[in-house]
Amino acid sequence: MVKKKTFETALKDLEEIVRKMESGDLCLEDAVKSYESGMKQSKYCLDLLDKTEKKISTIAKGNDGSVKTIPFKDE
Repeated sequence: MVKKKTFETALKDLEEIVRKMESGDLCLEDAVKSYESGMKQSKYCLDLLDKTEKKISTIAKGNDGSVKTIPFKDE
């Protein structure tokens, strides 16, 4: 069974990639590979955030003054 990567782990990996690239110690080939890997990590994080946002419910005030929860609508 393959364990899914958490958002926190993916973000930590992305931060490490950025740190390596900013150090200036990578050769061009490694920098390009790191950039590609970073873009994949970034997309993974953004996709996960998008999925999570869709799970969030919106709290609204009803006509009678009561508070109700409305499921987030998919677009």
